Amino acid sequence: MNEITLDFNKNKDGLLPAIIQDATTKNVLMLGYMNQEAFEKTRQTKLVTFFSRSKQRLWTKGEESGHCLELVEMKPDCDNDTLLISVNPKGPTCHRGTDTCWGEKNEPEYGFLTTLETIIANRKTNQDSKSYVASLFKSGINKIAQKVGEEAVETVIEAKDNNGDLFLNEAADLLFHYLILLQAKEFKLDQVVSVLESRNTSS
Repeated sequence: MNEITLDFNKNKDGLLPAIIQDATTKNVLMLGYMNQEAFEKTRQTKLVTFFSRSKQRLWTKGEESGHCLELVEMKPDCDNDTLLISVNPKGPTCHRGTDTCWGEKNEPEYGFLTTLETIIANRKTNQDSKSYVASLFKSGINKIAQKVGEEAVETVIEAKDNNGDLFLNEAADLLFHYLILLQAKEFKLDQVVSVLESRNTSS
């Protein structure tokens, strides 16, 4: 791990905030505080250790519950008085049993694609809706798979031309129908990403 210089003297109590982030999902899990000793112990053991302000001692996350935070990387901010710590969490992070201290699930987030996936899932559940997506689900897996094939062919055709706008629109149609196909097969985008990640690890 690269050498890190921190300004522990900036605050009278010698404590610096440590933001804990899942190394894979990039979700923020919790906020803790470290003094010099906690920082050094974290580096040595590769298990995130804080200084507990309530107990007034070092506290390794998971020392009682077993839900530890395995260290991946530590980064100081521009003023060297705050740490961003990437971890692999082993179990829920919050003492209340939730994935994060904000009560949120620690799931992968792909921005608008995640929002779109949620909308498609809702259309699948509510097939009484008059939406195009709901009508596809009512038509069945063969129709959905056929639409993916059609959009793939149209994307390939536009790839051979020089009209960027048409290509992007066809690519968007292909991705949209692919997300519908995933839902029809009861899979999610993050499962496909996991397969890609496993291939990257093994290659």
